[in-house]
Amino acid sequence: MGVKTGGWKNGRLASFHGGPVEALDSMKALVFLILLGSGFLAVAAEKPNLVVILADDMGFSDLGCYGSEIPTPHLDALAASGVRFSQFYNTGRCCPTRASLLTGLYSHRAGIGHMTEDKGLPGYRGFLTENTVTLGEVLKLAGYFTAVTGKWHVGHKGLEQLPLQRGFDRFYGVPEGGGFYFKLKEGRTLWLNDQVLHTPENNMPDGWYSTDAWTEWGLKFIDEARLEKKPFLLYLAHNAPHFPLQAPAAEIEKFRQQYRLGWGAVRDRRRERLIELGMIDRRWAKAARPETVRAWQKVSEAERDRFDHLMAVYAACVHRLDQSVGQLVAGLKQRGVFENTVIWFMSDNGGTAESGPAGRSEGDPSTADSTWFCGESWAFVQNTPFRLFKRYNHEGGIATPLIVHWPKGLAGAGRTGKIVTTPAHVIDVMATCLDLAGAQYPLERAGKAVTPLAGQSLRGLWEKPEAEVPAELAERALFWEHEGRAAVRQGDFKLVRQSLEASWELYEIKTDRTESRNLVGEKPAVAARLEAAWLDWAKENQVLPAPGKGAGAGKGKGKNKAGGK
Repeated sequence: MGVKTGGWKNGRLASFHGGPVEALDSMKALVFLILLGSGFLAVAAEKPNLVVILADDMGFSDLGCYGSEIPTPHLDALAASGVRFSQFYNTGRCCPTRASLLTGLYSHRAGIGHMTEDKGLPGYRGFLTENTVTLGEVLKLAGYFTAVTGKWHVGHKGLEQLPLQRGFDRFYGVPEGGGFYFKLKEGRTLWLNDQVLHTPENNMPDGWYSTDAWTEWGLKFIDEARLEKKPFLLYLAHNAPHFPLQAPAAEIEKFRQQYRLGWGAVRDRRRERLIELGMIDRRWAKAARPETVRAWQKVSEAERDRFDHLMAVYAACVHRLDQSVGQLVAGLKQRGVFENTVIWFMSDNGGTAESGPAGRSEGDPSTADSTWFCGESWAFVQNTPFRLFKRYNHEGGIATPLIVHWPKGLAGAGRTGKIVTTPAHVIDVMATCLDLAGAQYPLERAGKAVTPLAGQSLRGLWEKPEAEVPAELAERALFWEHEGRAAVRQGDFKLVRQSLEASWELYEIKTDRTESRNLVGEKPAVAARLEAAWLDWAKENQVLPAPGKGAGAGKGKGKNKAGGK
């Protein structure tokens, strides 16, 4: 697929020229005239700009165009004139999803099988390893101006792990992770390129809000790209709506009293809306409420007000995220680059049950000195209609909305407003962006062989009718592993386990995507085939060996065997 590129030195793109300035200028002029005469520059000017937006801890049904009651008019507008995917997957956790998005590899193969701790094993280094290339590195080779704003979280223990050393021209954000809105918390630093701007001791000015800041700086970097007359890649990695939830008081007040219906009623309404939108199938059974989550009828009046307040803060964070997308779209239009900009929007994992069914509500959520979590009860709503949550490989943990918007490309293909039902994965973002940019994937980086891409281009899914999807895309196997939880999906069947000690479960996704009827006893041959495929993948992709008990091979006695007890 790719060609060898020799322009890497110390993690950066090395210069290909040398000699006197006068000779260099003459050479540039000559090359310019040759390219102009050949029509190359006209073609190059047509390369689309790329904006990849990643939300943090946002559930499958949290956008209006995915069934939510939360107003998200800007994202809904992108969906109406773009395409939505109904079966797009992340990895179920923040760091691994970011690693897969940036490299086009399964996260263990990129060195981030867990989080950012270095566990000393190839799949668990906690940073993007040297035999990987990032989206920034490859698109920079293709002539793009590349920038990151927001949450990096794929290595921060040394300058060599930061964005400018991994192919990006500009960076405004936090290397260590998210979990803040108004002020930096302990363990976080805000950087501009390779310099620290703010620390918890030298914190943000009043009025700063992370959701707005990432977009504002993204537009500044786009202005730099335009000055350099280059197409641009902006990777805009939000930390909303990740806990601790914080939003301006006026935004929170918009949603107060709207959630006193309770989680059961809100989830039912979202499910009906998803059915009406054509995103899910009415035949799928309603996933059971978790045993730890009480029926709303058993929640006291005082508790109902508190739970209403919790979800109102979450809704405010999502709504403010949508407003920032509106700010981005307006900025692109003002700069005359909206029509040829491909905008992606997705989430890094499903809604989180962290803090348990009661959630947390400490302090005033409109200030930095507060700690608010929705908890498991509302996460059950955020992941409608699916089971389980962030960190799991059941659909509630790994199913994400995906909106792709590109006026110049989608309108001509007659696909605007369509829903793509073919299963796809965050590993496909890299391959698709390279396809759109006409870029080639390198064989080497800094003298070392680069791991081949795992993902495939999704471009054909919106350029051709669904009936023409090639079998190698529609029927390929997709894989997951995190903390011993594991899954493989191929075609309509998915094998999944909740932990290293748990039994494998088998579901026919076409008729039961809510994973309500375990077929492992009825179809042992299918389960065994998928388990063997998962084990082969785990060995090939550095899932194994794993730290301590780790991921497990799935070959042990009893519970680990498909169909075991």
